[in-house]
Amino acid sequence: MTSILAFILVLGPLIFIHEFGHFLCAKLFGIRVLKFSLGFGPKVFGRTVGDTEYLLSAFPLGGYVKMYGESLTEEVASDQQGFSFSHKAIWQRFLVVFAGPLFNLLFAVLLFSTIFAVMGISQPVNEARIGGVTVDSPADKAGLAPNDLILSINGAAVQEWNDVARLIKLSEGNPVTLMVQRGDQTLTLTGQPKMEQDKNIFGEVIDTRYMLGIRVADEVVPISPVEALQTGAMHTWALIKITLLGIVKIIQKVVPASELGGPIRIAQIAGQQMEAGWLNLLHFTGLLSVSLGVLNLFPIPILDGGHLVFFAVEAIRRKPLSVETRERLQVVGLVLLISLMLFVFYNDFRFLGNGG
Repeated sequence: MTSILAFILVLGPLIFIHEFGHFLCAKLFGIRVLKFSLGFGPKVFGRTVGDTEYLLSAFPLGGYVKMYGESLTEEVASDQQGFSFSHKAIWQRFLVVFAGPLFNLLFAVLLFSTIFAVMGISQPVNEARIGGVTVDSPADKAGLAPNDLILSINGAAVQEWNDVARLIKLSEGNPVTLMVQRGDQTLTLTGQPKMEQDKNIFGEVIDTRYMLGIRVADEVVPISPVEALQTGAMHTWALIKITLLGIVKIIQKVVPASELGGPIRIAQIAGQQMEAGWLNLLHFTGLLSVSLGVLNLFPIPILDGGHLVFFAVEAIRRKPLSVETRERLQVVGLVLLISLMLFVFYNDFRFLGNGG
């Protein structure tokens, strides 16, 4: 029940924000919006206000905004062309379509900025204080503990964490003697560094070096609302790059395609994050908002990115692609999208079958 509630709390706002981006931009350009729907399929609830019917539909895995004159085959009376999507300038149509993914990315910035404004930012301390010790690591066996302050290694004074990394590397795997301060005590401990692989978030080995199995302590620093907004924007940009790189790594088979999850996996993770706290759930929502914004910009017909490609081609050719060509490409896009959905559902059920 928690997973279902969390799924609704996460996905509902993301769908609304995305479609609201299309809706708002269309209204700004004077385009008549006929329908604004959360969900697909049969209508569950609907109410018409002005020219627009606002709908809640049966299948909640998306939404849509239907605009007047959106189809090239739709007949538009000459006195109604000012309200027609297809009769607007290319740059206006481009912005209407682009606004959906853009609003998802801006929503992520808002969520992350809120989190940073409330919680502050975490950053390494200026001293060589241990923040964590890996279980069964050389440091663990040597008796090092979190919050220990490293004073020296093999007699060489330590001022900052970079000194720790440098001196451990210079040991070349030989035992090292560490003088640490633990509360009111000064202890001398000996550990033997072990060659370990340093991996990035995709599991790729980026370096091999001698390590003890410790990490630097960090501290939470409060920041101003302006700094929170800047940090939220930088965090969103970093996640955009990671999302794109992650897709590349899947294509390169560095990351297995089995890691792709669908609605069931999302609901499960959302439930876990909600149980961990509302800020965790907000951060997860921000991650999904970035993913939704980025993936919708992929140049696949039927997605927003595919429509943007159509507009770019139209701008270059100075005329739109034929209706037949666009319809064929839309079918290809639909097949690709359905195939992807079936694949992620398969991953979800296999994940559940393995006790996930």
